[in-house]
Amino acid sequence: MTSTRFAKLDAEDPLAGLRDSFDLPDDKVYLDGNSLGALPRGVPERVSQLIQQQWGHDLISSWNSHDWIDLPRKVGEKIAALLGAAPGQVICADSISVNLFKLLSTALALRPGRRVVLSQRDNFPTDLYMAEGLAGILGPERCQLRTVSADRLLSSLDEDVAVLMLTQVNFRDGRLHDMAAITKAAQAQGVLVLWDLAHSAGVMPIELDRRNVDMAVGCGYKYLNGGPGAPAFLYLARRHQDQVAQPLSGWMGHQNAFDFSPQYEAAAGIQRYLAGTPGILGMVALDAALDVFEGVSLNAIRDKSCALGQCFVDEVLARELPGIDLVSPRRAERRGSQVSLTHEFGFEIAQALIQKGIIVDYRAPGIIRFGFSPLYNRFSDVENAVTTLSDLVLNQGYLEARFSQKGQVT
Repeated sequence: MTSTRFAKLDAEDPLAGLRDSFDLPDDKVYLDGNSLGALPRGVPERVSQLIQQQWGHDLISSWNSHDWIDLPRKVGEKIAALLGAAPGQVICADSISVNLFKLLSTALALRPGRRVVLSQRDNFPTDLYMAEGLAGILGPERCQLRTVSADRLLSSLDEDVAVLMLTQVNFRDGRLHDMAAITKAAQAQGVLVLWDLAHSAGVMPIELDRRNVDMAVGCGYKYLNGGPGAPAFLYLARRHQDQVAQPLSGWMGHQNAFDFSPQYEAAAGIQRYLAGTPGILGMVALDAALDVFEGVSLNAIRDKSCALGQCFVDEVLARELPGIDLVSPRRAERRGSQVSLTHEFGFEIAQALIQKGIIVDYRAPGIIRFGFSPLYNRFSDVENAVTTLSDLVLNQGYLEARFSQKGQVT
């Protein structure tokens, strides 16, 4: 039963109607869009049409007749509109990990004589892993990964640093970096900046061009709702394009792929950051999912994101739940679209919440993440989540043995 206060907030929500654009189960409160976005209703029809007509009937002719070949560019431009990027700077391809490899290589080539990739110590692991992998290939004279705490990032910039690699919203605590200030400070030291937008694209204005960002990556399956394993995207500012080659010189990045030349010649512009043949099933699903954003203000999305998160924070803190601590910033403007709580039995509490229909996720050590997707989450979802959490913690219902069983995915 929704209280009058939360019912009023839902009634006054200018984005409330967008919830109907998603296929959501009636018996669940889904607060995990920061890991996997919900299914937009327009996706199944588009994918079914792709499978039955385009692939099933039109077969290979669909590369031309249905313009499969140009989907990486077209989907990239849809994403660019959500990133504040002018045309010709975003391409949809591969995964974040692969795109990081491409752009880190680009950054090192653009800054000859510098060898350090500087990053935050608690950055998302794949970002650090890819930098380590590149360093292993190039050797310490050409590439080294240096990690520091968040408060030492700017003081660690020096003439050895080629690129600062950061995630705009920290995946554990939801803390939001000041993209404009950090980018400006790094560039003043001659350092390029590479932003991972996995936890920010789709829930806030990002304004890559206005903030003079050099390069960025992001995924399609979180707040963009493109489905599990949806293709990622890559942004490279126009001023850096065509200066260097990217290392994964696959045929789709060739300037004339279907000439089948034995020599590689890179395509002009952002096209050269393609590598292999794009996965059309995933690309079409993401393309359809992005239609939900058409005509929707990113400022309105951000406003609702902040309001949902702040309601949650205020309600949790007001209840003074034993053992529960807030690890996210208390102020909404310093967070992304998630709130993280910690508890000694964080994993067990997350599993108990899931069993009771409040879908959240867990990140070690002890962190329960509540992701708020403004396109479909309601204020009543916040109330239900806090009430269920409170009951579990106060009654210690999470101590049942079944809630300590771990699967491969948490």
